[in-house]
Parts: sequence; structure tokens; C-alpha cells
Amino acid sequence: MQQRVLLIEDDEDISRMVSSYLVKEGYEVEQVFDGEAAERKVRSGEAYDLVLLDLMLPRRSGMDVLQSIRAASLVPVLIMSAKDSDVDKALGLGFGADDYITKPFSMIELAARVKAAIRRAGYAAAGTVRAEEPPAAEAQQAKVIPLRGLTVNLDTFSAEKHGEEVKLTAKEFQILRLFAANPGRVYTKAQIYSLVWEDDYYGDENVINVHMRRLREKIEDDPSHPEYIKTLWGIGYKLGDVLP
Repeated sequence: MQQRVLLIEDDEDISRMVSSYLVKEGYEVEQVFDGEAAERKVRSGEAYDLVLLDLMLPRRSGMDVLQSIRAASLVPVLIMSAKDSDVDKALGLGFGADDYITKPFSMIELAARVKAAIRRAGYAAAGTVRAEEPPAAEAQQAKVIPLRGLTVNLDTFSAEKHGEEVKLTAKEFQILRLFAANPGRVYTKAQIYSLVWEDDYYGDENVINVHMRRLREKIEDDPSHPEYIKTLWGIGYKLGDVLP
């Protein structure tokens, strides 16, 4: 079955170029050219394997569209934008995008990132986080990993705190699952990036910092003094003393 890509780009020349290349790579591509049309697609409930999203859209901003997507779906979102500041990247990733590519980009790089994002989403949907060491046998067998006040459900790819659902992005869930399934283990930022993003780490701490901050804002009672995911300064992160 062909993998489906929703391409949201108002520049028709860029949209046509990207669409043609991805079609040649074997994808089915649907194009929309403004934010309102994109949001209608989101509300329609149609299934896509990936969304390619420009930030500078008419009628509705790309950030608004991204938030609508994240409210309805965990589909991977790859932002492609001429905005290349760290602030714009941090905002995009913070609102739930999985990756960010700056215009102008090569079609080869874009196709590689599309493939990687869909592959990572496939691992996540299967409840799989590849690790350098296999998780403990009891964690592998468990369908729900209980923590103090928080449960991580591997079947439904979700988490609950005190019985209330915590709305996590795919990356946030993968980070939480990594720590919950491997209590006591310390992970460096490079290891987290390698295991969750399944890509080489080039020292860009911003991606890890943004996702960790957003995750803590959702699961911690006091994000400034986290209990679930502890920081070991100069080393990395580990699960706190939250086992039941």
C-alpha cells in the first residue's frame, strides 16, 4: 500500500516540485495551498502517513494548522520553512512537529527525512523504542507501566495521570516510554536523540531541550522541580524515584 503524504504549501511551484519528486519515490501526495483548506483536511479524519507543512500560509498560519493536527492526531509532521531562526524551530518543535527542514532544501534530503519520519512513527505505533540494551523482561511483557500517579500504556500509545489522559505528541510519548521501560538507567542527550529520533546526533541540544520541557510541563506537578524525569547535570537524564 502506498504511503500517503499531505503536502501543505502555498507556493505552487514548490508544491509541484516536491509532489512530483515524492510521487516518483513511490508516495501518494495530496496537495493543499492554504491554512483553511489544510484544517478542513485535518477535520475530515482522512488518514495520512506524514504531513509536510509550510509555516507561512494564507488564511491560517502554519502554527495554527500544526496545533489543529496535534489536537486530532499523532501523524508525523515535517515543517519546511524559510524561517531558519532557533526561535522558529523551537516553536515548531514545541508545538509538536517531528522535524524541521529549512528552505531551500535538496529533494534528496527532503525525501530522506520523509522516509525517516514515517519509519520512526511506525516504530512508535508498534510501541517500540530501539535501545542499546533490551528493556527489562517485565517491562517488555507489561502492557501498562505503572509509575507513582502516572501510567504509561504501550497498547494505546498513551499516558494517564491520576486517571486523566495526558495528551502527548509521538516524540514525547517515546521519551517517556524510554525512561519508564528502563528505570535506573541514565541516558545522555545523544543517546536519547539516537534512540527516539533514530538519527545521528550532531550536538543540537535544542531539539532535546524543547521536547523534554514540553513533556515535563505535561506530566510534572512542578516542571521546575521534576520528579518523573530527573536531570543529572553534565551527564543526562534518568527516571526519578517514582516506581510504585
